[in-house]
Amino acid sequence: MDIYHIWCDLKHGQRDTEFVDHLNAYFDYLKREAALVNYRVMRKKLGLAPAELLEFHIMLEFENLTALDATFNHVANRKDPVESFHHAVNGRVSNVKFALYRDFPDPVRASGEEKF
Repeated sequence: MDIYHIWCDLKHGQRDTEFVDHLNAYFDYLKREAALVNYRVMRKKLGLAPAELLEFHIMLEFENLTALDATFNHVANRKDPVESFHHAVNGRVSNVKFALYRDFPDPVRASGEEKF
C-alpha cells in the first residue's frame, strides 16, 4: 500500500466541520470514481505534535503508484464534478505539506540476497 500524507492548517475563518464535510465528499467521490482505497482525516489532539506537523493530518491509501497516478490524473483533468470537490477543499487550507510512504517491507521484497 502506498500512503499519501497531507498536513495542513485551515485558512482564517474556515469552519473545521465544514472542511471535514467537504473532505469526506471529495474522498468518497475518489473512492467511487478513481483508485483511492481508503482515507483517514485526523486532527492534532491537545497540541501534541511537533510545530512543523500542522493541525490536520490526512492519509490517502492506494494499492500502488499506478493507482495513485491514475487518481492524480483524474483530479488533474479539472472538469466537474472533481474540480468542484477539489476547490471546496483546497480553497480552505493553508500551509500544506505532503509526503509519500509505503508499507514496509514491500510485498515483492526478497530477503537474504542483499549485497549491502
